[in-house]
Amino acid sequence: MAGKRQYFGTDGIRGRANLHPMTPEVMVELGRALAMVFRLTRRPGLEPRVLIGKDTRRSGYMLEDALAAGLCSMGVDVLQVGPIPTPGLAFLTVDMRCDAGAMISASHNEYGDNGVKFFSGDGFKLPDEIEARIEELMFSEDLARTRPVGAEIGRARRIDDALGRYNVFLKKTLPPSFRLDGLRIAVDCANGASYKVAPTVLEELGAEVVRVGTTPNGLNINDGCGALHPDTVARTVREYRADMGIALDGDADRVILVDERAQIVDGDQLLAMCAREMSRRGALSSDAIVGTVMSNLGLERALEGMGLRLVRTDVGDRYVVAAMVREKINLGGEQSGHVIFLDHNTTGDGMLSALQVLALMRGEGLTLSQLARGAMERVPQVLRGVRVREKIPFEELSDLQRTLETVEAALEGRGRLLVRYSGTEPLARVMLEGEDEVRIAELADEICAEISRAIGEG
Repeated sequence: MAGKRQYFGTDGIRGRANLHPMTPEVMVELGRALAMVFRLTRRPGLEPRVLIGKDTRRSGYMLEDALAAGLCSMGVDVLQVGPIPTPGLAFLTVDMRCDAGAMISASHNEYGDNGVKFFSGDGFKLPDEIEARIEELMFSEDLARTRPVGAEIGRARRIDDALGRYNVFLKKTLPPSFRLDGLRIAVDCANGASYKVAPTVLEELGAEVVRVGTTPNGLNINDGCGALHPDTVARTVREYRADMGIALDGDADRVILVDERAQIVDGDQLLAMCAREMSRRGALSSDAIVGTVMSNLGLERALEGMGLRLVRTDVGDRYVVAAMVREKINLGGEQSGHVIFLDHNTTGDGMLSALQVLALMRGEGLTLSQLARGAMERVPQVLRGVRVREKIPFEELSDLQRTLETVEAALEGRGRLLVRYSGTEPLARVMLEGEDEVRIAELADEICAEISRAIGEG
């Protein structure tokens, strides 16, 4: 039985670049452990291969080469594709028949952080037990004893046409005749991994593209732009009178849309729109979609009105995907914009999701605001985050437990309360839903104040 994970969170390993564990030394051992867990050994006629991609952070150069060195030291050949969206890396891992893929990115975090997440040869993220096994092997004696030499050492090389392959894949998810002529689209790439491919795909489909966040310099990823700051693309939509805005995060595995009135359309609304359309044409499997504990209650009610179910999971798109595979459901995602169309890709894909919505707009002859308005009615929801110095189990904080009980009683069964720790940052997250937005905001502030008093950073 694999032990508890020390380094891996809900989306790989993440931390401050060049500080433990996001150091070159750890990346070397991580590469070696990955090779051993996947039994990637060179045998006659078999040269194991791992694909490595990254976003646009300056620290990506350092970590990419260290991870490649660890893999090569175990006899694995490495294919380096440079900056590419995470879903592009997942697609290419399968398309290029690689044994595994590694994406170096801290997703929506600021540039000083970095991370790494892995995909198996089938394009899916690794389950918890495999990540725990990798951790067990890092710096272990078993790993230290394994040292291929001579011709058994692996090689590394650059792949130049990776973005072109992913570009073609995205367009093939649409009918051959599909075009975007006559549409003006603002796309914010967060100065991240999609800065080339996203505008290119839209332009090749015929759209007039207004580019935002497409000049990465290694230090400006997610800086006031992208899915974390959709107001930026909303301003662009207003300024250029665009028909739609697309805001991607740093590694482009999630998307927040903006309609022609500059109103935000989040992942829950996107799921509601696509679930309704897929259900109408008999393309939605199992009469259900998968969301998370953070999915708005309005989404659940809208689905019930369509005769569909919402299956909830823990936060994290890989938990969503795991439930989708287990229950044979082909649509799922998160409010934050990770949306998975399992018929097309194995992980959240921001550009794929945006293209599916564009196809829906064209197919129904409606604007994005019209589609969103008819999809679901949001229940007032308040989200808060509190930076913490340590992640003590909430049940061990007696004063907090009393506050939570008081808040639950105040909701009178007509709302939802969720308190959890972030899997990628030193944060406690608070979510409250209820009929009175002012009141639930007050209650959320009470909870945050108690968390801050007990375990706040200072």
